[in-house]
Amino acid sequence: MSVQSSDKPLSRKQRLQEKQRRQLAVVDTVDKAEAKVRKAEVELAGAVAEAVQVFGDEQSASEGLDMPVAAIRRFLDMVRDEPAGEVAEVEAVASP
Repeated sequence: MSVQSSDKPLSRKQRLQEKQRRQLAVVDTVDKAEAKVRKAEVELAGAVAEAVQVFGDEQSASEGLDMPVAAIRRFLDMVRDEPAGEVAEVEAVASP
């Protein structure tokens, strides 16, 4: 929030700078939230892959987790396609 003096309105330049500051703050917030979502997806994919191993196959995991087989496969694909370094990168970005 900006502090405004009641006797002198902000100039156009100051209003533009304030608007840009707020826009950048919102973009930063969205970027951090996206990183957290990505981290959560990676963690969920790992848990689903472990569940498939424990339950024995995709169908059994689907029934045990009450999750569609298509979702199970999507998470398994994510685990297979996930570069090991990206997990660390996602964690670093999402950390406060």
